[in-house]
Amino acid sequence: MSEVIVYTDGSSRGNPGPGGYGIVLMWNSVRKELSQGYRKTTNNRMELLAVIVALEALKKDGLNVRIFTDSEYVVNSIEKGWLWNWVKIGFKDKKNKDLWQRFIPAYKKHQVKFTWVKGHASNPLNNRCDELATQAADSGDWLVDTGFEASAAS
Repeated sequence: MSEVIVYTDGSSRGNPGPGGYGIVLMWNSVRKELSQGYRKTTNNRMELLAVIVALEALKKDGLNVRIFTDSEYVVNSIEKGWLWNWVKIGFKDKKNKDLWQRFIPAYKKHQVKFTWVKGHASNPLNNRCDELATQAADSGDWLVDTGFEASAAS
């Protein structure tokens, strides 16, 4: 079975501020780009949401997926096992619980491997995701990041 290649990036204008994510999905000869902006969020939330949306966009379960991201937060949380420790402690004092809880079932549907790439470097697909994310953040066509705004209000 061929591997699904995914590039993701998140952006926020201010931290918090308007933000967005960008995704490039590739499987064999098929390429799809996704992006969305949010009126108030953080960079880490957009980095993580990009990965979640990419995984949720896959139509079949059990795929081999390689995700390229410039987010050390996302890569380290999974590859170093931090996430599974956070689950054990009920995410006590951890940010982005809502997104991590959404991530887990999407992640478990596939065989996912993460590869960290240097951001804002010479990787054309990472740069394309950055373009998509920043355009979405700047678009004014925003959704509400209810998970962030609800926690910021409390």
